[in-house]
Amino acid sequence: MEPPHISRWTRVRALLPFLVAGGLFLLGVTALYHLLAPVDLADVQAQIRATRWSTLAIAVGATLCGYLALAGYDWSALRYIGRPLPLPVVLTGGLMAYAFGNTMGLSALSGGAVRWRIYSGLGLDAYQVAKVSTFAAVSFGLAATVVGLAALAAHPDALAAVLPFSTGIVRAGALLGILIMTLPLIFAAWRRSVLRLGRLSVRAPSPPVLAAQVLFSLADITFSALTLYLLLPPTGVGFFTFLAIFAAATMAGIISHVPGGIGVFETVVIAALPAGTPVESVAAALLLYRIIYFILPFTLALLVLALYEAMKLGGHLSRLRPGGLVAAAEPALRAVEPLAPLVLAVMIVGSGLWMTFSALIPRHSGAADALEELFPLAFLEGSALLTSALGAALVVLALGVARRSEGAFLLALAAIGVGIGVALVQGPDLSRAIALAGAALLLLPFRRSFNRRTRLTHAAMTPPWMALVAGAVAAFGFVLFFAHRSTPYAHELWWQFAVDADAPRALRAGLVASLAVGVWTLWLLLRAPRLRPAPPTAEDLARAAALVAASEDPDLGFALTGDKTLIFSDEGDAMLMFGVQGRSWIALGAPSGPPEARADLAFTFVDSARRAGARPVFYEVGEQDLPLMLELGLGLFKLGEEAVVDLTTFTLDGPARKKLRAAHARALRDGLTLEILAPPHSADLIAALREVSDQWLSGKKVREKGFSVGRFDPDWLGRWPVAVVRHEGRIVAFANLMVTGSGQNASLDLMRHSGAAPAGVMEFLFTELMLQLAARGVRRFSLGMAPLAGLEPRKSRRLWDRFGAALFRHGGDFYNFTGLRAFKAKFGPQWRPRYLAAPGATTPLLPLADAALLVAGGARGVIAR
Repeated sequence: MEPPHISRWTRVRALLPFLVAGGLFLLGVTALYHLLAPVDLADVQAQIRATRWSTLAIAVGATLCGYLALAGYDWSALRYIGRPLPLPVVLTGGLMAYAFGNTMGLSALSGGAVRWRIYSGLGLDAYQVAKVSTFAAVSFGLAATVVGLAALAAHPDALAAVLPFSTGIVRAGALLGILIMTLPLIFAAWRRSVLRLGRLSVRAPSPPVLAAQVLFSLADITFSALTLYLLLPPTGVGFFTFLAIFAAATMAGIISHVPGGIGVFETVVIAALPAGTPVESVAAALLLYRIIYFILPFTLALLVLALYEAMKLGGHLSRLRPGGLVAAAEPALRAVEPLAPLVLAVMIVGSGLWMTFSALIPRHSGAADALEELFPLAFLEGSALLTSALGAALVVLALGVARRSEGAFLLALAAIGVGIGVALVQGPDLSRAIALAGAALLLLPFRRSFNRRTRLTHAAMTPPWMALVAGAVAAFGFVLFFAHRSTPYAHELWWQFAVDADAPRALRAGLVASLAVGVWTLWLLLRAPRLRPAPPTAEDLARAAALVAASEDPDLGFALTGDKTLIFSDEGDAMLMFGVQGRSWIALGAPSGPPEARADLAFTFVDSARRAGARPVFYEVGEQDLPLMLELGLGLFKLGEEAVVDLTTFTLDGPARKKLRAAHARALRDGLTLEILAPPHSADLIAALREVSDQWLSGKKVREKGFSVGRFDPDWLGRWPVAVVRHEGRIVAFANLMVTGSGQNASLDLMRHSGAAPAGVMEFLFTELMLQLAARGVRRFSLGMAPLAGLEPRKSRRLWDRFGAALFRHGGDFYNFTGLRAFKAKFGPQWRPRYLAAPGATTPLLPLADAALLVAGGARGVIAR
C-alpha cells in the first residue's frame, strides 16, 4: 500500500487556482506600484494625520449603516426560505458574518462558514444555510452591478479613463444591462415563478421580500461607497459618478478572487479618478477606508466575542436578565464561538504583517533622530530586525492558532509580548505597543479553546498556506521598495549592520545565532507529519481491539479486518483507519476517541495525504462529524442514510406491523429458527457457514469485498457472535454481529443465505434477530446504509444531489437502491444521514470511484455481478 505516483501535471493542477489568484495579486500590486510612483510615503502619513476627526466620525457612521444593511441581507434571506429568526439573533449573526467574512477575504466562502456555525446551531440544516449564503451573495452581486450600471448610465464618463468606448455606447450598454438583469427578476417575483439560468434554477422571492432586499442592497452599496467618498480629497467627481467607479472597482476585486480585492480595487479607483487628483491623498483615503470599513468592524466583532467569552469564564451568563439585549443575542454568540481560533489567527496574521511593515517603514520624526544620537546604530537596527522577525513568526504561527494548538497560542502571546517591549524601546512607539497589548488582551479570554498538544501546526506546505506566505512576501517587498525608493543603498540599511566593522562583533554573532536557532526551531516544529500506508501489525490490531471494546460504535470493529492502515493518537485513546486507492487516501468514518484527539488525528491524516500528493477523503461520516470536516476545509456530499432501529421500542404488535408480524409467524410455521452463537466457533460451524457463503457468492455472481465490509474469513468471524438460521436442522442463512463492549449497540456485517433457503428468510433473520437482541438488553441496532437515500436536489440544487437522486430512482439495473431502502423501512428505523467529505465543492465522482474500487478490491470486483 505505497502512496501512488502522482504526475507533475496533477500537482500543478491542484495548485492552479492559488497560482492564478497569486498572479492576479502580483499584477495588481505591480500596477499599484507604478500608479503610486510619484507618491512619497511620508506624504501619505501626513495626509492620514491631517484627516479631520469629524470626517472620520462620519465615515465610521456610514460604515455602521452599511453593515446594518448587510445584516438585512440575512433578514431577507431567512424570510425567503421560510425560517425567520428573532431580530437580535439575525443582527448579531449577520454582523458577525460580514465583519469576519469581509476582513478574512473570500467573503462568499468565509462568511458562509460563519453563517453555517451560527445558523446550524439555531436549527437550520445545511441546505437552508447554503440558501441564506447564496441569497446574500447573489443579492450583493446583483446590487453592485445594477447600482454601478445605473450610475454609469447617469454619468457615462465616470470610467472614461479605463473604458475605450464613447459615452453614448457606455450609456446604452448600461441601460441594456439593467433591463436584462432586473426585468426577469421582477416578472418572476410577481408571478412567483422559478428563474432558470442554464442548469441553475432559483425560486424568485416574493414581492415584499424583493422590495426589502432592493432597499437593503441600495443602502449597502451607497453607504460603503460613501465611506470612501468622504475620505477622498476634492476631485470634482460627484457622488453618483463615483458610485459607478466604486461599483466597478468592487466587482473587479471580486472577479479577481484576490482576498479582499487588495491591489485590484485600489488600482481601479486610482486609475478611474481624474488625472489631476493628488495621488498621495487618494492613497491615504484608500488606506483609511480599509481600516474603517474592514479592520474596525472586525476588531469590534472580535471584542464582542472576547467579552462574551470573558462573561462565560466569570459565570455572568447565568445572571443575564431575560429580555435583555445580551440575553437575546446570546444564541448567536454561542453559535459563532467555535470560530474564535480562526478569527484570532486572522488577527495574529494582521499583527504580524503590521509589525513587519513597521520595521520596513522609515521613521520620520524628531524622536527618531534623537534615538540615533542616544543609542548605537547596532541597537536600533537590531531592534528593527527583531521586530520584522517577530512579525514573520506571527504570520507562521497563525496557522497553528487556527488549529487550536496550545504551543502556537503561547508562542504567539510571547511574540506579541516581546513586540510590545521592542516598541516601547524603539521610538518609543506607544501606538504600536498599545495595539499589540490590545491584541494580547483579546487572546487571553480564549485560553481554554487552545488545548491541542501537538506540533505548532500542520499542513505547512499546503497551497493556501503557501499562497498566504507568498502574498505576505510580496507585500513586504512592495512596502520595502515603496518606502525606500529615495534611500541610497548604503550603511543606513539594516542588513549592512551584519558586516559593519564598527558594530560589536559579539552583538552581531548573538543576533545571527538567535535568528538561526529560532528559524531552525520553527522549521522543526512546523514540519508536516509523515504517514506511510501499511498493513496493521499484530500490535496495531491489539491496540485497536482495546479501543473497539471501549467504544459505543459497533462499526469501529471494521478496524480489525486487517486491510486498512491504522493510526493512533499519541495518548493511544483515539484511532483512524484508512485505505489507499488511486489518488485517494480514504478514511472509513471519522476518527474515534475524545474530541481533541479526534481532531488531531484528522488533521494529521489530511496533512499527510496532501504531503504525499493525494486527496484526503472521509467515507461515511455522520452529522456529529460535520463541524470537524468543515474545519479541515473539505466539501460535504450526502451518500445516503443509515437505518438504526431503537430496540427498546421495537415490537411486532400494532396495525403498522401487521405484514411483518404475519411474515414472521409464517416463517416460524415453516420451521425456521434463529440462534445467536458466541465465539469461539467450531471448525464444523465455519465449514457449514462457508458452504452457505460460497452458494451466495456464486448465485449473486459477486466477489468478496472489503474496506467498509467484512469478508468470509475464519479469523474475522471468530471475533463476533454469529446469528444462524436453520431450516429442518440445516443452516440456510447467517449473519455476523458486531456488538460493542457494553452490549448496548449492535450492527450487521455479512448477511448470506443458501440457494435452498425458503423465501423470506432474510426478513425472518432481521425480525427474529432484533427480538432476541432486545431481550438481551441491546438498545440500538444498525441495519446499515441505504445508499443515495434522502438526497434533496430541490433544496440544494447541487449537481451531485441531482445525479445521486436520479440514480436512486432509476438505477435499478445497476443496484436496487429503492428496494433496499423499502426493505429496511419495514422495521421502522431512524434514518441518519451519512456523508462523504472530500476536497472540492462540485462533484465527488473521483473520490467515490476510488472508494468503490477500494471496497470491491479492484475493477474486477466492481464489474462482477
